[in-house]
Amino acid sequence: MTNEAGAAARVVDARGMRCPWPALRLARAMREAADVLLLADDPQAAREVAALAGEQGWTLTDDAEGGWRVRRD
Repeated sequence: MTNEAGAAARVVDARGMRCPWPALRLARAMREAADVLLLADDPQAAREVAALAGEQGWTLTDDAEGGWRVRRD
């Protein structure tokens, strides 16, 4: 997966992890990358990831791979 600049998005696979771990893994990855694909299957993850993205001012979109694409503006 690549972004507009051609750099690969960092993938964070948090499937099988219960919240708050997917959000914590996302926060850690966003310290080092401006474009992250988060894969998570905990039903609570959607709410927590959306709240985190809103607090940080990140752009959050659903991804075709069943996760979320998170970008720092």
